[in-house]
Amino acid sequence: MSGIVVFGAGGRAGVRVVAEAAGRGHEVTAVVRDPGRHPELGGARVKVAAGDVTDSGSVAALAAGHDVAVQVAARLDMGSREFYTAATRALVEGLARAGVSRLVALGIGSLLEVSPGVRLIDTPGFPEDARAFSLGHAAELELLAGSALDWVVIAPPPVFLDAEAARTGRYRFGDGRVPEAREGDPAFSYADLAVALVDEAETPAHHRVQVAVSY
Repeated sequence: MSGIVVFGAGGRAGVRVVAEAAGRGHEVTAVVRDPGRHPELGGARVKVAAGDVTDSGSVAALAAGHDVAVQVAARLDMGSREFYTAATRALVEGLARAGVSRLVALGIGSLLEVSPGVRLIDTPGFPEDARAFSLGHAAELELLAGSALDWVVIAPPPVFLDAEAARTGRYRFGDGRVPEAREGDPAFSYADLAVALVDEAETPAHHRVQVAVSY
């Protein structure tokens, strides 16, 4: 089994990634800023650790001895571009120091294309506040592209994900385009997003690319 370090383990995606990975028998380090605020994390194969994904020293220390890192952290108390730039730089430097070459990151569906060369955020009428947040993820992609990491950014559909739905294990990867909604498909769930993220951590199939995931 692999050692997986999860940055942002206390969020809606992170909690499910930790549970999914541990449930498959992996040893998981669940990184949060304040472990005392996350009693839901833990278990026989889970070590909860305090850390800062924007600090390369913290990333290096926490990632040491692991096989792969998963980045699902977000911060709403600072600007999106500021956070994702700092976090990505820290991950690139810190993971290299720790000897971890594989990074699986959670992206955002608004950066997927609706037509060749046209991202959803570039379409007329796209909300400015959502655009500003999305551009933080765009900065992350630019920095990853210039790094030596074996990375993948997985972007769910550009809608609110279902935080209540049970895990089905069903999903499909697309490419860099917004996936077409199929009649009868429910809203994509955080539980199945976690399945996709852990599958890529466990058995890498996509390399140095952003891909869509959906039902």
